[in-house]
Amino acid sequence: MNPISTLDGAVSDVRDRLVSQPPSVLTTLAPVRAVPMTGQGGALATSAPNVRRAPDDAADRPTARHVEAALTFITPSDRKPVFHSSAYTGGAPKFFFETERHVVPIHDLRPHAAAFSLDREGFELRRFPTAVAGLYDDKAVEEVYYPEIEMLLRAATGASRVIVFDATRRSDGGGGARNRDGLRSPASRVHVDYTLKSGPQRVRDFLGEAEAERLAKAGARILQANVWRPIRGPVERSPLALADAASVRPEDLVASDQIFPDRVGEIYHLAYNPGQRWYYAPKMERDEVLLIKGWDSLGTRARFTPHSAFELPETPADAAPRESIEVRTLAIFEP
Repeated sequence: MNPISTLDGAVSDVRDRLVSQPPSVLTTLAPVRAVPMTGQGGALATSAPNVRRAPDDAADRPTARHVEAALTFITPSDRKPVFHSSAYTGGAPKFFFETERHVVPIHDLRPHAAAFSLDREGFELRRFPTAVAGLYDDKAVEEVYYPEIEMLLRAATGASRVIVFDATRRSDGGGGARNRDGLRSPASRVHVDYTLKSGPQRVRDFLGEAEAERLAKAGARILQANVWRPIRGPVERSPLALADAASVRPEDLVASDQIFPDRVGEIYHLAYNPGQRWYYAPKMERDEVLLIKGWDSLGTRARFTPHSAFELPETPADAAPRESIEVRTLAIFEP
């Protein structure tokens, strides 16, 4: 099936569902370029690190345009790190481990945007306008934006099914952006949302043990991806820095316990290594999105993409606060 044709049909479906929306919600929904991913088969694997490619790949050549900025990394220790989530504290998260800041070159990814992919670097920049005028409107986000994101991920990855399971707004203005569970600010420590342990667990949490087992026995591939969008653009403060997944060593990823009111999750924090390669998209606009891989059951592709907000050097004093929304998804590839 032609993914572009599939996308056009999905756009029509979404537009049909928008008939009952207020006129302010009815904005242009442009199709996204569709690049099916390779290697669809897989299982709920719990081993194998990020795949590292040969150093002569074109994407290994740093761009001429970059900034030098500090990122916050975890300081490795003999004890497993732990922190209290915003959902647990009711405000800012509380961290119980040491960190260190390192100034690194963060390259402009725009010259490579057409070549970068979820399967290799672990992230993509795409233009994908939304029909939702107000991304602080929970009802519009759930009823209109979620189907748009499902459509986007199906077209971008070739997945047979996409499940949206969470959304978070963030802002570096005031106390943070409004969410149902409180205010959220940009995450300023380099991290990955899932691990070899918590990725498969999240699948079981949302699909149930029986369905997760069925997919595993069938050899299905499942990946977790975030879709990050500015609520307002251009982004002039606290943009996202993204590590090329192929430049991250397994030993750089430090599993950390994340405490919630009803469970203990696990994410990776990143230890600094000078071989890591960093990118960002300058001045992102509202009609652009970043696709960021958080976990992949297929061990022969990029599996984890460390990322963090960072302070741009010489940010104008009158720069508008960064406001963004990130949607977490599971993309399922059944044989």
